[in-house]
Amino acid sequence: MERAALITGGSSGIGLAIARMLRDEGFALTLASRRRERVEAAAAELGAAAVAADVANAEDCERLVAAHRERFGRLDMLVNSAGIGIAGRVEDLPAKHFDLQVGINLRGLFLVTQAAIPLLRESRGWIVNLASIAGTITSPGLATYAATKAAVISLTRSLNEEVDADGIRAVALCPGFVDTPMAAWSGLKGEEMIQPEDCAEVVRMLLRLSPHARIPQVVIERVGSINGDVPLSGA
Repeated sequence: MERAALITGGSSGIGLAIARMLRDEGFALTLASRRRERVEAAAAELGAAAVAADVANAEDCERLVAAHRERFGRLDMLVNSAGIGIAGRVEDLPAKHFDLQVGINLRGLFLVTQAAIPLLRESRGWIVNLASIAGTITSPGLATYAATKAAVISLTRSLNEEVDADGIRAVALCPGFVDTPMAAWSGLKGEEMIQPEDCAEVVRMLLRLSPHARIPQVVIERVGSINGDVPLSGA
């Protein structure tokens, strides 16, 4: 039976790069993104199912997983790539910007994962969570974003302990600056950054592991960076 994957934030950036790789590996795909026109365009390119969904909305998270289940009946890999980063010092960041980042980067990831676990248990599948190197180092000016990514790393490790007996494995990807629109503010040239395809290749490696091997966290540094950069990575 054909393997199937669900990718949030799948219409661009890292999520789309991982989706392309999984398509090449023979996976059937569901791509999810907040903007209908963008996710439908990406899905048309890859022959995937498209679902317009905002992971900040709990009902959308449940609807997304249900739509994937109805179409494919199985889930072998969940990729939580939807994310947002808003710069701002702790003393200056508006509460709405705090809530938005926590709502998408952490709460949405949690809710989609929660809904997907029963399907992943059946396939003994993978959960790939897009974190960031910012969650592993001090990140002044990005404290809230970094805190959400540190929470994703912690959640991933705890999740591995909870679902270990079910054969589900989870990994937190923690890249530095990635050549996506979210990192344009850095001033770096695209060719100087980590490429979205680099993240996809790390995920491809996971598919080659035996059922007895698990990698809970992968840090991807940008060559030439100091302390790995303080990035905004994601979809």
